[in-house]
Amino acid sequence: MSISHLVLLALLAQAQAPETPAQRNARMAWWRDAQFGMFIHWGAYAVPAGTYNGERIRGIGEWIMSRAHIPIPEYEKYVHSFNPTRFDADEWVRIAKDAGMKYIVITSKHHDGFAIFDSKVSSYDIMDATPYKRDVIKALSEAAHRAGLRFGVYYSIMDWHHPDAQGPNYPDYNSRTWSNPNFGRYVDTYMKPQLKELLTQYPAIDVLWFDGEWIADWSDEQGRDLYNYVRAIRPGLIVNNRVGHTRQGLSGLNREGQIGLGDFGTPEQQVPPEGLPGVDWETCMTMNDTWGYKSYDDDWKDTRTLLRTLIDVASKGGNFLLNVGPTAEGLIPGAIVWRLHEMGDWMRANGEAIYATTVSPYGMPAWGRYTAKPGRVYAHVFDWPKDHRLPLTGVKEQPLRVYVLADGKPLPIERTDSGFVVEVPAVAPSTIASVLVLETTSPVLP
Repeated sequence: MSISHLVLLALLAQAQAPETPAQRNARMAWWRDAQFGMFIHWGAYAVPAGTYNGERIRGIGEWIMSRAHIPIPEYEKYVHSFNPTRFDADEWVRIAKDAGMKYIVITSKHHDGFAIFDSKVSSYDIMDATPYKRDVIKALSEAAHRAGLRFGVYYSIMDWHHPDAQGPNYPDYNSRTWSNPNFGRYVDTYMKPQLKELLTQYPAIDVLWFDGEWIADWSDEQGRDLYNYVRAIRPGLIVNNRVGHTRQGLSGLNREGQIGLGDFGTPEQQVPPEGLPGVDWETCMTMNDTWGYKSYDDDWKDTRTLLRTLIDVASKGGNFLLNVGPTAEGLIPGAIVWRLHEMGDWMRANGEAIYATTVSPYGMPAWGRYTAKPGRVYAHVFDWPKDHRLPLTGVKEQPLRVYVLADGKPLPIERTDSGFVVEVPAVAPSTIASVLVLETTSPVLP
């Protein structure tokens, strides 16, 4: 037995030791404070960009191999032509940072099985199977690190290309009932070694975001083993709950409304109506109707919708992972760049009311949302009062003072029979969400 294998076994034993609440809080602290991240779905599926044999394929772009029933040899042609010569890691990171995002998560290997990193385990990667022959994960992780952003990778448990996984089940790659008798071999000789490559070759990886866990060959028992395996390699790693098998659809939680395995829940394309008290969670969402690039999907959410969703998520105690789908050339579409720039303008003035905040102490007022920090509550006003009087819904104790976050101007407070009311300027500071700061007498959250 090699020394490296003995070291890994020792680390596994250490990782399986119970983590104290204080240790978990320390590990999760940066992620909880970050609140806002960029999700990137990028791979060979950007080449067809939603069209196969002249037909526009319904559904999300990164699923085109399954939705269009593309045979593996045919799909490999997209991989062999993937040549994103206009990819600029520093520019992608600049766009994310300009938007106010604090971390990036990118698809290192999606369901199609193609890896955009330098994998010695497989030749079905960007270094060996494409004319580009450059390591995207290395470039982007280093660029993120230089810019002070955290970095994570998505990795699909399901694999439509591998012969020991779902590859042989063409054309029904996504079957939830079909089983491959060699799937255990895929896990031990392919998936785990690739994950080890990711976690050892790229020291800036802070998050591991699993997906494709609904297949018949996966189980919570395997998920628990995999969680311990990756945490042994990188003890500070944060892992989503899709490492397990019991997630119930897009709610991102198990049947009991809990995370299940892993460190955080993953609601998809939705925000839990009342939040998820006592649970770490992250809503992931697209800007249009696809994760991977589709050339004709122009159904964009506007900046106001995106920002108000971020505020809604923060007010309920969650993180917001907003997706971008770059082109096959390596460019983030202009419609995305512009919306992120507008989000960044708002975040530069009001980010204090998002970063490192916690769940609203006063519920959800009709005019907007609250977020909070020790000694401060932030009122995010979506609907500016026409009579210039804003009721501080739910507030029981008079704030020490109230002021507009953007300019620091104090505002008069009045106690009425129905509660506290703030006199606000005639014109809202923001057409998206104007933020008032309520300084409280308590050093802790009200």
